[in-house]
Amino acid sequence: MRNDIQARIRENPKFLELRSKRNALAFGLSAIMLVIYFGFILIIAFAPQTLGTSLSGGITTIGFPIGVGVILSAIVLTGVYVRRANGEFDELNRQLIEESK
Repeated sequence: MRNDIQARIRENPKFLELRSKRNALAFGLSAIMLVIYFGFILIIAFAPQTLGTSLSGGITTIGFPIGVGVILSAIVLTGVYVRRANGEFDELNRQLIEESK
């Protein structure tokens, strides 16, 4: 019986929609984060003087706020995923469960 339910769920168009939307969002947000992170690392590797430039003539360099921005971008992108998962994806999941009973 369990295999029958699993087969019905896998064949349901809402499951295919849920899977494709979730994967597209996950891969898209992952790609954005990788570009941000590796961009930062590449700047550190190939142009460290850029990040070492003083922000206002003091001790703080421009690299510090950019580094904080990299960390905050990860938090924001996680929030985007969680918001979509708790809204759109949970609704599709609920509909899928109802239809598979």
